Amino acid sequence: MPLTRPASPVTLDAVELRVLHLPLVSPFTTSFGTETVREVIVVAAETADGVGWGEVVTMAEPLYSSEYTAGAWDVLSRYLVPALLERRTFAPEEVPGILAPFVGHRMAKAGLELAVIDAALRAEGRSLGQYLGAEKTRVPSGVSVGIQSDPAELVDVVGGYLDEGYVRIKIKIKPGRDIADTAAVRGTFADIPLQVDANSAYTLQDADTLAELDRFDLLLIEQPLQEDDLVDHAQLAKKLRTPVCLDESIVSAKAAADALTLGSAAIVNIKAGRVGGYLEAVAVHDLCRAAGIPVWCGGMLETGIGRAANAALAALPGFTLPGDISASARFYTRDIVTEPAVIEDGHVRVPTGPGLGVEIDRAALDAVTVRRERLTR
Repeated sequence: MPLTRPASPVTLDAVELRVLHLPLVSPFTTSFGTETVREVIVVAAETADGVGWGEVVTMAEPLYSSEYTAGAWDVLSRYLVPALLERRTFAPEEVPGILAPFVGHRMAKAGLELAVIDAALRAEGRSLGQYLGAEKTRVPSGVSVGIQSDPAELVDVVGGYLDEGYVRIKIKIKPGRDIADTAAVRGTFADIPLQVDANSAYTLQDADTLAELDRFDLLLIEQPLQEDDLVDHAQLAKKLRTPVCLDESIVSAKAAADALTLGSAAIVNIKAGRVGGYLEAVAVHDLCRAAGIPVWCGGMLETGIGRAANAALAALPGFTLPGDISASARFYTRDIVTEPAVIEDGHVRVPTGPGLGVEIDRAALDAVTVRRERLTR
């Protein structure tokens, strides 16, 4: 489905970049490591009509993907931001084309694109949800649960999130922390929607182990193999009853089309940062919807900026599975927006105000800023 209508052009005067260090309420452990502090880049696009905000969802180290904070900062300040400042006046839909000569760096591009879109829509008085084509006023909220010290602690943590009202549970797995953990959760909570996420921790040689997960009636197994293993994912999918969902492999609409053609995925996790922006995310959504493939919105421990944008994206009609759009309090004691996302009857509200529909808590933003630079023409 195309955008409802293009946004008005902006005149870009400056871009401010900030690195934030936000302490997590508890350590978050996956197959590739443990985070206790979320490092993130926030982008402020200063235009003739006001400021728009974006978020670059890189991690401090290149563990989830090849992108990382220092690299994103470098490419933003050295190439991407100057390219937009040189052009100065442009429509948000032109941003991907302006940045296209610079290969890769999708997360950096996505954060910059979002800031420009937010600025344009705030000036128009139109919400991001309206712009993208949202059809829902609220979206079901799932929660991602990191690897715990043992299965018993995992069950306790999952029970706490269920008590908070989350409608779907995702648990992280890795070799040696897969079957017993999943069995413990499913054995305690027999009827909950449950899925597992491997973050590329396995190979095709682990197919027999992964097939053991079939008995737990999972919604899906997410990204069991490496990012570039589309052919191996297709082979694995034939060996499992549990649907295979791709995350890290889906870096663009083209990658999604290839995966569907090969039979590598029955479900797709869409992350705007990973595919290069919310415009490309809509293209992936449209492709999957036309093919009858369910999609859901993944999370990257976003601040209130990215969380609001994800809620708008997840309100599109093809998002038929609960995403990782949890309450801000799941990760942060104090978010950087004045109205953090909250769980209401298992759902998160889609903001309806102009642009992202959230306002920045300047004091909170300043308190967690560790680096700052303003770029002008």
